Amino acid sequence: MSAILIRGGRLIDPAAGIDAERDVLLRDGRVVGVDANGKLRAAAKQEGAEILDATGLVVAPGLVDIHVHLREPGQGYKETIATGTAAAAAGGFTSVCAMPNTVPANDSPEITRWMQSAERGAKVRVFPIAAATRGSLGEKLTEYGSLKAAGAVAVTDDGKPILGEAIMHQALTAAARAGLPVIQHAEDTRLTGGCSMNAGAMAFRLGLRGMSIEAESGLVERDIRLLGDLKGARGHLHVAHLSTAAALEAVRKARRNGLHVTCEVAPHHFLLTEEAIGNYNTNAKMNPPLRGQADRDAMLQGILDGVVDCIATDHAPHAAHEKEQEFERAPNGITGLETALGLSLSLFYKHHRLPIGRVISLLSTQPAAVLSLKGRGTLAVGSFADVVVFDPKKEWIFRASASKSKATNTPFDGWTMLGEVRWTISEGKVAYDSSADPQRF
Repeated sequence: MSAILIRGGRLIDPAAGIDAERDVLLRDGRVVGVDANGKLRAAAKQEGAEILDATGLVVAPGLVDIHVHLREPGQGYKETIATGTAAAAAGGFTSVCAMPNTVPANDSPEITRWMQSAERGAKVRVFPIAAATRGSLGEKLTEYGSLKAAGAVAVTDDGKPILGEAIMHQALTAAARAGLPVIQHAEDTRLTGGCSMNAGAMAFRLGLRGMSIEAESGLVERDIRLLGDLKGARGHLHVAHLSTAAALEAVRKARRNGLHVTCEVAPHHFLLTEEAIGNYNTNAKMNPPLRGQADRDAMLQGILDGVVDCIATDHAPHAAHEKEQEFERAPNGITGLETALGLSLSLFYKHHRLPIGRVISLLSTQPAAVLSLKGRGTLAVGSFADVVVFDPKKEWIFRASASKSKATNTPFDGWTMLGEVRWTISEGKVAYDSSADPQRF
């Protein structure tokens, strides 16, 4: 593997406390040097390293998305691991954590290993998240130790939340012993049957059944209580795609009580409200649904004040014919890997004056820490050579038709965003180069 020198960029590495001009040398899939005095340039020239001129650009740890749906095995018509990770690389992501609601569900070491095989053609590193129960049916636990040994970094039933208290308590206990987080899609489906959007005035106007805030917050509160009841083990509960102020407050209180509870928020939940559904726009249909203004503002504030651990996309591709039907029948979900950085920089850095380092931390350092992805989310010497290089001043327009994903189901088509990705380097290999991309947005 040839060496790469990234020269003259503004290195922003929150984990290492660096925000300054630095050269970064990569070799054999690792960071081997970080230097401010030009010494690495001579060494790189001597060994014939590839030189990337990052003058005027930000050099940061590769982004880490801990919530994506790559659809394989079983639903390759929506997305494949190859196409999904190509979209990830175009968006600056070097690590993605794939949810288990595949066909069949990823509930075995064999499927976990299959997802990581080189034959899948992944452009960036894939970390499988395994099913918490067999078949994600909420009845019998999977083998957490074996799944972890095969490469799983967490367990969840994701879109099929674990409703039974006894089985959820067993999952938290077994995961604590295995050293894995339990990720919960917080939705009490006993309260949301037949619902397709947020409960409120908008749902009333559209004649649609709405999901209550309590369906989310009630399950979060229940899971926190169960976590606090664990005996002899410190468990880790992670709340996926949190969307309501009440659930966020429950997470805040749990931390004050010393419990290990983390959470993520998706860009669509801190940018959009239920008004985006407009005239039954299925590209604004997702689960959890877009909420009202007060909940949207709470997600934004939770990120600004640090209660929210990380931003995750919940990248959920669907075929066009699936979204092009009646709102109530259309599947939930939108794509998000290519837009997360641009949307986050536009909102938090440009409009709220949050330092770029904080945005990078939310998209890289902190998600890597949540799932204990060692050597990711930093460019310290010895870490994996996972890098994103982007222009923090460049505005660009996202065109869904130019996406690397198989899918185009997004409410952000045509949006102007900030921060154009120039290069994405995954474990020392260039996974994306904007100059070589004829379909760049």
